[in-house]
Amino acid sequence: MVLPVVNDPERSRRSLGLVLYVLGILLGASLFMAVFLVPPLLSNDPLSRYAAMLEAASLAFPAVVVYMTVPRLLDRYDPEPAWALTMVFVWGALAACGVSGVINTLVASVAGEGVSAVISAPLVEEFMKGLALAGMFYFWRREFDGVVDGIIYATFVALGFAAVENVVYYARAARQGDEALTTLFILRGLITPWAHPLFTSMTGIGFGISRESTRTVIRWGAPLLGYAAAVFLHFVWNGSATLSASLGVPLVAILLPLWFLAVVAFLVMVVVLVQRRGRIIRQHLEDELVFGTITREEFELTTSAFGIFRAARGPYGEAREQLVRTIARLALSKWHAGRAMRGALRTVSFDFIGPLRDQIRALRAQIPNAPQPVPGAMLQRPPNGPQRPW
Repeated sequence: MVLPVVNDPERSRRSLGLVLYVLGILLGASLFMAVFLVPPLLSNDPLSRYAAMLEAASLAFPAVVVYMTVPRLLDRYDPEPAWALTMVFVWGALAACGVSGVINTLVASVAGEGVSAVISAPLVEEFMKGLALAGMFYFWRREFDGVVDGIIYATFVALGFAAVENVVYYARAARQGDEALTTLFILRGLITPWAHPLFTSMTGIGFGISRESTRTVIRWGAPLLGYAAAVFLHFVWNGSATLSASLGVPLVAILLPLWFLAVVAFLVMVVVLVQRRGRIIRQHLEDELVFGTITREEFELTTSAFGIFRAARGPYGEAREQLVRTIARLALSKWHAGRAMRGALRTVSFDFIGPLRDQIRALRAQIPNAPQPVPGAMLQRPPNGPQRPW
């Protein structure tokens, strides 16, 4: 969403972020090609190696497309823009995978596969995935509102990483036969597809807490603690798998029930946080309803579960969806501005409030027969419940 701000104080920051992002993608893609795509050309049977990669990709990418629907459904209030989610997904798939692959391979050649899997992989992979979150947090700050956004971005960068990593692992298994490939797909694609998203979400939570806090210690310490938690979970998971293979003891199978409980608890936490965001949006739109910035129907639609999806349906769906997004953005900008005021901090959110109100009026004007706001409207719902807008 492009805000109608004449003097955008974040334009230079975003431009620098875009340059660094492109450089990171180019570096990661080059390293990925050098480690994973070029070596098959030097093998005795390059065609079969590339055929195995294609078969692996046909299993990995359709599955990850399905998994993407989960965070999108959970992020019901002010969903993250598609371009931002695409950026972090591509970062995970290319930059994080490429750099991590090279470093992990070098560590394995020097210290062994066990050290690479248990020590190097958690540290390097979570750091590289975390860079995408740090980039969104700093360079595209207006698209990073709090803990929910941190989790959503972490999930997408981790899904991008996991998809490409699965292609590599599936391709190796495919060369061993269909049974090996099927077993690995069940384990990585069906039983534990949320491993990387769960790990990296710890870093996302850290950045989200930092975004919501006004205390300097928390703003700097939360991302570091989140990264440490991500590394620890990754270390435990890889360590149990490595010990299982070394000792012949099914430690992974023993940990699976605890793993499933952790995933369920994590999803419940996300739902609670999403509901909290909905309450924040409702709270900061109540005065806009009274002042006549928005209509009652727009208020109910913006603060209802899946309201933005209902707005996108039917005629003028694009304008209606953008209107709901802008109203939600107004509420969150007011929330950030209020927290900054209480903490005596600087924020650009103040500068967005007026232009966002103007944009709401402009978007409403694009929708024929759209109800007009009435200043002084009561906050109570109508006796027969909210009416479907437009």
